[in-house]
Amino acid sequence: MSTPQHFGWFLARGFGPQGWGYPSVDWDYDWTRPEIYQEAARTLEQAGFDLVIIEDAPSLGSADTIDLRVRHAFGGPKHDPLLLAPYLFQATRHLGVVPTVNPAAWLPYTAARQFATLQHLSGQRLGLNVVTDTGSARHFSDAAQLGHDAAYDRAEEWLAGIRALWRSWDADALVADRESGVYADGSHMRAVRHRGEYYAFDGPLNALPQATEPAIVSPGGSGRGLGFAGANSDVQLALAPLHEASVRAYRAKVHDAARAAGRDPSDVKILFAIQPVITPSAEEADRIVAASAHPDDAALLQIARKQSSDLETDLTALDPDRPLDLAVFGAHVSEGSIRRLIGDRGEDAPLRAHLTALARAGRIADRSGFVGTAEEFADLVEELGDWGNDGVLLWGDFHPVTLHRTLDELVPVLRRRGLLRREYAEGGLQANLRAF
Repeated sequence: MSTPQHFGWFLARGFGPQGWGYPSVDWDYDWTRPEIYQEAARTLEQAGFDLVIIEDAPSLGSADTIDLRVRHAFGGPKHDPLLLAPYLFQATRHLGVVPTVNPAAWLPYTAARQFATLQHLSGQRLGLNVVTDTGSARHFSDAAQLGHDAAYDRAEEWLAGIRALWRSWDADALVADRESGVYADGSHMRAVRHRGEYYAFDGPLNALPQATEPAIVSPGGSGRGLGFAGANSDVQLALAPLHEASVRAYRAKVHDAARAAGRDPSDVKILFAIQPVITPSAEEADRIVAASAHPDDAALLQIARKQSSDLETDLTALDPDRPLDLAVFGAHVSEGSIRRLIGDRGEDAPLRAHLTALARAGRIADRSGFVGTAEEFADLVEELGDWGNDGVLLWGDFHPVTLHRTLDELVPVLRRRGLLRREYAEGGLQANLRAF
């Protein structure tokens, strides 16, 4: 029997137009209504997934490039994922729901109160994907805009303040004695007076204490981001090449950060993000990979549209057979994003070469990519487990077609191998994360 793994789903398009740009949109779900998300959440719970993380980027970027962000719905529109969470809780009994939150947008007292309320109402199933997203901070106030590391400093102060408010009720402060009529004992509540670099507020919180606090998730891959995860997170969303050396090195950095913060490394579950293409046969996987080496113009256009949104630069207006002039990218585009597009092909390569490289897929069987059968993907998950890994985070939109295309053949294989849970623990998301 293999070592069980934790499984999550990253709702990569956020609370936005599910299926847009793909044939599945003709199922005619209304993405502004909760039913499509509730159906998908029930599917994940039936599959035994621990959690769903809902992406959010509240900014549409530069005022000059908004059309690129919304034209094909890659960057927006979106609704607020925190307000979707109650509908998903209502539709499920065990699944953890993790909306993305940015400390720049939430005052600590308000955040502590609202998150505590959702934690109670959900049966301890709330998680918080804490992002620092400096590009969105300008929407909240001029003072919210900070550099990369300073944004993490603010996030740590924000989270420490919220936890102080959550813990301002001792466990025995709630009495609820009907005979005496005493509901709570104020002598077992602690005043919180926070005066920090970024926030100033007083407590205690007027919400009830929680059996467990919401699970904290973080996605940062920088040294500062990994340090934040080690000190604060219950789940780290990991992006790294899935080779043994890189997986072990990534995990070691997070574990070292946890030890430095006085935590047990096992307190942080590291889930590597993967977007597999599950095929019914190895022959079909080979066909898809072979075809990806020679994408047609329609496939390249779809990739160019997404890159145009992400880079806030209209690549679709450029001649694909001429070298890509890096001068087309404004100062608002990060060097890292440009490097990911260019890769190792150099600045003299035509745009078509860059788009073709992004279209190219690889086989799970030889570890060159993520196209393969359910059995082959299960082999990969087992291999990750042999390297000490905690689990994987599959990702895509929340359209039922996407979930069933990925999970219908995969879940039975993972279950037969003992990789995917059949039963949930009692006690909510934290209990399920700590079950193994």
